[in-house]
Amino acid sequence: MAHRIIFYPIGNGDTSQVVLENGKRILMDYRHLKKTEDGSGPEINLKARLKQELKDVGRDYYDVVAFTHGDKDHIENSTEFFELLHAAKYQGEGRIKIRTLWVPAAMVLETATNDEQSSEFVIWRQEARHRLKEGEGIRVFSKPEKLKDWLEKNGMTLASRRHLITDAGQVAPDFDIATDGVEFFCHSPFIKHVDEGDDLRNDASLIFNVRFRKNGNDYDYLAVGDSTWSVLEDIVETTRAHGNMDRLAWDLYNIPHHCSYKALSDEKGEYETEPEAGAKEILLAGKEGGYLVSSSDPILDTKEGREQIQPPHLQAKKCYQRYLRQVDGAKFLVTMEEPNATRPEPLEFTVDAHGVSLSRAAISAASIITSRPAPRAG
Repeated sequence: MAHRIIFYPIGNGDTSQVVLENGKRILMDYRHLKKTEDGSGPEINLKARLKQELKDVGRDYYDVVAFTHGDKDHIENSTEFFELLHAAKYQGEGRIKIRTLWVPAAMVLETATNDEQSSEFVIWRQEARHRLKEGEGIRVFSKPEKLKDWLEKNGMTLASRRHLITDAGQVAPDFDIATDGVEFFCHSPFIKHVDEGDDLRNDASLIFNVRFRKNGNDYDYLAVGDSTWSVLEDIVETTRAHGNMDRLAWDLYNIPHHCSYKALSDEKGEYETEPEAGAKEILLAGKEGGYLVSSSDPILDTKEGREQIQPPHLQAKKCYQRYLRQVDGAKFLVTMEEPNATRPEPLEFTVDAHGVSLSRAAISAASIITSRPAPRAG
């Protein structure tokens, strides 16, 4: 038996899933492109894929659905897929249920004019607020003063909802490493990212150390949503101050923001991005045999690839590859390139007694030589 981590090829967007060996499922973000429903691609038809996966195991629900933040590429067409409890029009046959919704506090609090935010974000904000008022079926990460104020304005107290809130530096109580074989340690958002920040999306998104335990050994998956290097800098400084540097180690790292150079530095660089100190420290925390995954479009080593404005950025990829070599890592993988850019398939990793290994992708013979399980911890 093994735990599984699956990344879905949906272009410059994020959807991944953790499937525990006890059957529990945690879906992180959801981006479905409607064009894929008639066979257009090369992105995967996420809606059909996820429904079939659940049908195969006799389920119509996820134990947890986590939205790292509310940008379109993390929630696209999700309000048509999931059952939402706050309004009957989002309920009915065929909708997938969510036992516990995980959101950053900013997703409850963000306000803007209707033309500045997507209609789907507004719907998810309503759902999160509804569950918070009901006092069940939700976990909110971070408790800024703004959240305390919102609770009080809506007839609640922070104390009455404290059991639904997890701060940075804490482990989410929904899973227990002794019984589930996994725990989710919250790196971010910090309180200041909401109370003091202007960006209530990328700077306040969910970042986890997902720790798996097999046969007494620990293996680490660093799950990072869209983030900037300055947030990573905050994480490193705070993690060091609290003596939790082991929480930055990774056997598997879902690199931020579709391989954007802005997760490494403000400067792209002509050939290769030079990372700021915090981002560099995280890269050097990789374990031997570790994997880097970019949830993104193909990364082209061409003039156009070097000059394009939107991610993925070739210069960032070259930086990641350099540090992967330094830690003797296994492979840098791009979701829209595996096994090829014409018909990409989900990347699936297993976590078993031998460590973290790539188990599902039509990797070439040349890749097999360099792709290997992460060694045992300790």
